[in-house]
Amino acid sequence: MQQDAASSLRQYAIVTGNYWAFTVTDGALRMLVVLHFHSLGYNALEIALMFIFYEFFGVVTNLLGGYVGARIGLNRTMNIGLGLQLVALSMLLVNPSLLTVMWVMAAQAISGIAKDLNKMSAKSAVKVLAPTHQNTSLYRWVALLTGSKNALKGLGFFLGGALLSLYGFYASILIMFIGLSAVWVLSLVSLKADLGRSKNKPKISQILSKSTAINRLSGARLCLFAARDVWFVVALPVYLAQQLGWDYWQVSGFLAAWIIGYGLVQIVTPSLTKKVQHKSPSSSLRLAHQTAFKWQSALVLVPLIMAVGLYLQWHNAAVLVLGLSVFGFVFAVNSSLHSYLILALAKTDQVALDVGFYYMANAAGRLLGTLLSGWVFLQFGFVACLLLSSLLVLCAAYVTYGMGRTKSL
Repeated sequence: MQQDAASSLRQYAIVTGNYWAFTVTDGALRMLVVLHFHSLGYNALEIALMFIFYEFFGVVTNLLGGYVGARIGLNRTMNIGLGLQLVALSMLLVNPSLLTVMWVMAAQAISGIAKDLNKMSAKSAVKVLAPTHQNTSLYRWVALLTGSKNALKGLGFFLGGALLSLYGFYASILIMFIGLSAVWVLSLVSLKADLGRSKNKPKISQILSKSTAINRLSGARLCLFAARDVWFVVALPVYLAQQLGWDYWQVSGFLAAWIIGYGLVQIVTPSLTKKVQHKSPSSSLRLAHQTAFKWQSALVLVPLIMAVGLYLQWHNAAVLVLGLSVFGFVFAVNSSLHSYLILALAKTDQVALDVGFYYMANAAGRLLGTLLSGWVFLQFGFVACLLLSSLLVLCAAYVTYGMGRTKSL
């Protein structure tokens, strides 16, 4: 038993390390693309379009990736994700003057597939590796994985801006390519071949979830992440650089600090929501659902108050910094609770299918938010992005509330 536990812990460490390394390059690459092409004169909508394929193929990848992971094993889908990220980085290793919007969109499409294969594999692996004799272990393990990932994504944001300032676009991409290549080679020889592979080969018809609770949770996740990305992904960094006159390192450093703080809050969410950690799995599910609804209801007010502050021309920088801090804290708790709920609801033998479907909705929310972030900001301004964010959080809270009527809770 102790040997099995030690083996699971080692595999968990490898999965987490892979996820960390990938996340740093993913965050850095996004910031590099946003800031580099903004410096070349591209507007917010044009920059947003560069990420459309990234988000769109994330939707497709999560939907099909769970099915593939259940059939061939999560180790293979994770390693394929790392390999595809190397392909995406290599596509950008050309003379920056030769980069076109369509070429960057193609590279981002491959990066989107890579990211969601990696993410689905890592999150699903937690369900397989977490100790089954303690119900609270799953909550703590997924909070640690999710929170640490986001903290490192923040580091990636900062790294992207710093590398761009110090070495330029091409050299920055090359540095990340070399580092991730080493991680990929280690992963190929370290992960177990049967990790997360379903005993009964799933049928293609099982891709779409038949659980009402998972469907509703996925709908809430879509709205929640659209609410974040509608102002955070493109509109915010462009606003900071354009309207407040911040330098690249200030923009990337600020967003990095926000995401690092966001990740740290996710890690400690089990301590902030101790009542969720009940000995009874069914009680934990109900309590997690109720807690998620309460935190989402509170989140509705944050972007609304920020919009009012910016509209009335209060100290804009202070409104953004304070508002983002509160939004990040509340959003992080919501995200961590959602990540626990999907793993608790997922069936162990088909965890990749259920988690893949759920993160398909997550990717769809990011896609919607990214599209709206560029278009709404260009047409109506940053305040409109915040108002739309508040409305989308309200939709997420409404869908989450409906979960309480399902038989699974």
